[in-house]
Amino acid sequence: MPNLSPYADPQYFVLLVVTLLPAMVGLYYGKRLRWYETLWTAAFLLLTFGGVKWHQGVMLVGYVVYQLALVLGYDRYRKHHNQTAVFISLVVLSALPLALVKLSPAVHLPKLALLGFLGISYLTFKTVQVIMELRDGTIKQVSPFLFLRFMLFFPTITSGPIDRYRRFQQDDVAVPARADYLTLVNQGIIRIFQGFVYKFIIGYVFGTLMLPHVAHHVLANRGAFFGTGLSWSLVAYMYVYSLYLFFDFAGYSLFAVGVSNLMGVKTPMNFNAPFKSQNIKDFWNRWHMSLSFWFRDFVFMRFTFFVMKHRLVKNRIRVSQLAYLVNFLIMGFWHGVTWYYIVYGLFHATAIIINDIWLRFKKRHGTQLPHNRWTQALAVCITFNVVCFSFLIFSGELNTLWFTH
Repeated sequence: MPNLSPYADPQYFVLLVVTLLPAMVGLYYGKRLRWYETLWTAAFLLLTFGGVKWHQGVMLVGYVVYQLALVLGYDRYRKHHNQTAVFISLVVLSALPLALVKLSPAVHLPKLALLGFLGISYLTFKTVQVIMELRDGTIKQVSPFLFLRFMLFFPTITSGPIDRYRRFQQDDVAVPARADYLTLVNQGIIRIFQGFVYKFIIGYVFGTLMLPHVAHHVLANRGAFFGTGLSWSLVAYMYVYSLYLFFDFAGYSLFAVGVSNLMGVKTPMNFNAPFKSQNIKDFWNRWHMSLSFWFRDFVFMRFTFFVMKHRLVKNRIRVSQLAYLVNFLIMGFWHGVTWYYIVYGLFHATAIIINDIWLRFKKRHGTQLPHNRWTQALAVCITFNVVCFSFLIFSGELNTLWFTH
């Protein structure tokens, strides 16, 4: 059986769109063909996780059944009880498979990695979100069939964006009016073509043509600057990698959103011109937004509430700073249990705390500080370089330069 790599080549999109035509015709006439979308999803999951990747397919099925049991069990429990210990236990159990996969390299147990499959992180975020919102009461009841559609929604299963259950439910239940659907299809087509430009043209230039050559020069200059390897080649690598990372990932996200639009689903956008950000907080409101907002809502806000409720820290400013530290440290560990991912998280926590201090200073002394297009341009330039340096850390190239021989 052939294996398909999501959004890997133009032929994939031809197959995707052609097989989606019946569902699109149904939406045009005001009907959502759930039975067809279900068969279509099953077929593409089989083509993606079958064949030589059959092990990932088995893990995916087992994982989804496991998470469905946790969610439905907690849904039933929550109708009559609300013990914090039970809630925490369910969150831990839901996140446990992902945690074991991420920890496998650090604890030298490669067999734990066999629990993983492409997209396990995004599915974990979805499940934990549902459990937390059941706890809050913002989700009153979970439909097993809708939960499975939400989890296995194919356009986003491997690369995000991370949707929310209630938002997805609105699109799934209500079929858009014909004019609205045609507008959505038009937006979807534009996003898919924009994704082609980002990933297959600009991303190809930075990632395939430029990055290997720059990386070669970085390693060729290991002895530069008193043996630290700091060179102009490393600076070039920092910028090339940052641009490649954006255009490649943004391209994937545009594909996922565009195909979702063809299916009548308004999957949230993941990027909003992040390199135009005027500070690091603004950057995280523009970069990988579904992940950033997920961490804001389900880590930062909840940690802040917990600390303030139990009066662990009295100063509100210190509470937010501590919450930033916890938020980005967890985000770093989520990427992987290696020093450069953890340092990446700590770097962004430090940057956003410094930015927070600066914004409060500006608020107190706003009349004494210049504010014009030149200061705005300087802010964008500083933010861009800070972000690019963080991506150099994230890339692992420093690990290769300093610790790999």
